[in-house]
Amino acid sequence: MRPENESIVTEFILSGFTTDKDLQVFLFTIFILVYVSTLLGNVSILMLICMDLHLHTPMYFFLGSLAVLDLGFSSTSSPKMLADMLAEKKTISFFGCLTQLFFYAGFGSTEFFLLAMMAYDRYVAICNPLLYTLTMTKSLTFHWVAIAYFGGFLHSLIHTGCIWRLSFCGPDIIDHFMCDYPVVLKLSCTDFTINDLLRIVFAAFVMVISLLIVVISYAYILIAVLRIRTSAGRSRAFSTCTSHFICVSLFYGTVLFMELRPNTTTSHEQDKMVAVLSTVLIPVLNPLIYSLRNQDMKEALRKILNQAFLFL
Repeated sequence: MRPENESIVTEFILSGFTTDKDLQVFLFTIFILVYVSTLLGNVSILMLICMDLHLHTPMYFFLGSLAVLDLGFSSTSSPKMLADMLAEKKTISFFGCLTQLFFYAGFGSTEFFLLAMMAYDRYVAICNPLLYTLTMTKSLTFHWVAIAYFGGFLHSLIHTGCIWRLSFCGPDIIDHFMCDYPVVLKLSCTDFTINDLLRIVFAAFVMVISLLIVVISYAYILIAVLRIRTSAGRSRAFSTCTSHFICVSLFYGTVLFMELRPNTTTSHEQDKMVAVLSTVLIPVLNPLIYSLRNQDMKEALRKILNQAFLFL
């Protein structure tokens, strides 16, 4: 049950990107192409991993889990954003806003944990290759992914629950194309100091812990690779973790920029651009990065296409 602080505002108005009709149609065309590409790219990765037995390894289990996260992360905001670009009234209910916040924070937090686990997986593969199959078992990787989801959505539940206790009595305009936690928080007419403090503490915990694992893992990987005497050996070792490193840099880079940038009059526009990068562009780039730079993925795709042509 809601407390006596019952919200007067029952729905919010999303300002979106622009009020220019022609520009909205242009952005709709671009973003729907990107969203469809995101769906096709990540579903294709999942199908390849499921269909090719050679890809039934911990590394590709993590990659498949990342594809699921990218599908969820993108679908949290893109359908509503696309619908609003063609709608006269860009509204979202209070419950719909909380739901979007919950899944946005949940998928985002889970991705932090998952990228850290993928970094550790590459560390074991390169630094302790003889122990890899004994260390990174199927059971362990499954439990790790389950823990990542549990931790990510627990983190999201805490924040969403804290917003649920607040009152919103106006204004009701969200200067964004989606319900983003800091923007929604500022619309509350009750004191949200505790909420803001919890957001900073928990977000810092998730980011610092996962980033430490990534940095330490890649530090050991770099040391191990530099000890390899042949250039071919170093190149082969680097190729196994380059794709993951690019994805980590993109994801962490956007979030760190958003958290560390100074609060200026253009911060709302920057928030929108960073949100587009993290929820729209990164989910479509990840499949491209992994498929174009991964020989196993390209070989699996080649075999499946050959089988399809033979069947036809």
